[in-house]
Amino acid sequence: MVLKALLIVAVMAAVAAPALGVDYIVGDDAGWKLNVNYTAWAEGKQFHVGDRLIFKYTQGSHNVHRLSIASDFQQCTIPATTNLTSGNDVITLGGPGKKWYACGISDHCSKGMKVGINVISELAPSPAPSSPGESAANGYSGLISWAWILAALVFHKII
Repeated sequence: MVLKALLIVAVMAAVAAPALGVDYIVGDDAGWKLNVNYTAWAEGKQFHVGDRLIFKYTQGSHNVHRLSIASDFQQCTIPATTNLTSGNDVITLGGPGKKWYACGISDHCSKGMKVGINVISELAPSPAPSSPGESAANGYSGLISWAWILAALVFHKII
């Protein structure tokens, strides 16, 4: 019977593993706006598949464009489509490799409102931030909490 409880916990942990991504608020407390050094913000962070970038800004003042190649990022060539405009845009990093994002409003990109990151293919959660004000989840989700509650209830009934 104890084996059954352990099996349930193992299955729940396997299901919860993809939900362990880290949330990064782009720009931390400053958010997505002009006069923020996004190169410095991204430096030293390890982004993994499953992590989420959250772009927070005043709706209508900015937007977020996904750029597909490095030269578009460097030259601020903004595509005519695929922009996010909610003011609280969440992008889940679905695959490894270089990713580039920029604001397409006016000359915001050329003024530095752009961020480039490298996404690592491993599914391990990123390390917790080391300084105050940096955003990162602790790597746990509500699903794991429910798994532990379920396991405790199953285990309690068995004993």
